[in-house]
Amino acid sequence: MWLLIPLLLSVFVARAQLPPGTWKTDLSKRSIDLRELRSGGPPKDGIPAIDRPKFVGLSDARQWLQPKEPVLVVDQLGAPRAYPLQILIWHELVNDEIAGTPILVSYCPLCGSALVFDRRAAGRTLDFGVSGLLRESDLVMYDRQTDSLWQQITGEAIVGELTGAKLALLDSKTLSFEEFARQYQTGTVLSRETGFDRAYGRNPYTGYEFGRGPIMPVSRRTTGIRPLERIVTVSFDGGTRAYPFALLRQNGIYGDEVKGQRLVIFFDDQTLTPLDASSIGSSRRVGSVSVFDPQLDGKRLSFRKKDGRITDRQTGSVWNMFGVAVEGPLAGKRLRALPHGVYFAFAWLAFRPDTEVVGQTRDSPP
Repeated sequence: MWLLIPLLLSVFVARAQLPPGTWKTDLSKRSIDLRELRSGGPPKDGIPAIDRPKFVGLSDARQWLQPKEPVLVVDQLGAPRAYPLQILIWHELVNDEIAGTPILVSYCPLCGSALVFDRRAAGRTLDFGVSGLLRESDLVMYDRQTDSLWQQITGEAIVGELTGAKLALLDSKTLSFEEFARQYQTGTVLSRETGFDRAYGRNPYTGYEFGRGPIMPVSRRTTGIRPLERIVTVSFDGGTRAYPFALLRQNGIYGDEVKGQRLVIFFDDQTLTPLDASSIGSSRRVGSVSVFDPQLDGKRLSFRKKDGRITDRQTGSVWNMFGVAVEGPLAGKRLRALPHGVYFAFAWLAFRPDTEVVGQTRDSPP
């Protein structure tokens, strides 16, 4: 009898949050305890995903985007696009397609995670919506084909018919709008004409990033860094390493090796956070990162940053945050981008507690 109580409680919670008249989710298939799901407040689709995105050119976007505002950039599929976080903060998901590749642009404000996935999984192309549920404070998405629930940070289906399926993470970068505009003069930007009336440019989470901590319950690995400190993570062959922004901010360049893969992290301290002031354009600067393979044409480059310029020591060429040499002997050359993600520390460590945090020799009380 006592063994049945947790199961009954789990089913009760699931029925309360996933009522049969609204959901068709197969609750018999799952990889988590359903009690881990919590209501985020809005109901299913209460935060509307963008399904028919429109795009504008740079000159139009400059009318409402500040130069230092953050945009999520997808530039490896043939048509460079920028998705302003001032729009994503109100919608969280964009179902899009670039050059024949169906993509899902996602952003969880509570976890600081802006990620792009391939929408193809389990032999079909999926469309996604916002479930209204959270797990470990992270956005729980759902696919409209089966109503399976998906964890945004991991891109994995956790409840429903597609449980265990995983979306492929695509290369993306969150950089300042001016950095995007400088690199891609013909690039396009997600339009404010979304079909919804929202206060784009305003932050509904005023003071969140520099507040006391997560506003939703999480099971948190305690480290010496602030729970809402931004970290960038890289994973190779099962090994994952995280680099706090506070560490990267010290010199702007960080070289390392993970499971035999050399990498270099470029850090720019100019990009604003969308999660500080009520007006995003007036928020504090938190910075942005890019991660690259330092190997180029069979030779390993080393980098330094001085007076705001990134140069390689071998040729003195100047590089930007897209890993493109813009001046010097290597002008026009491009470094290979490495997969990475940026998150608030508490959020990533809730799902990957075995991650090695660079600069932390041992766990310590927060």
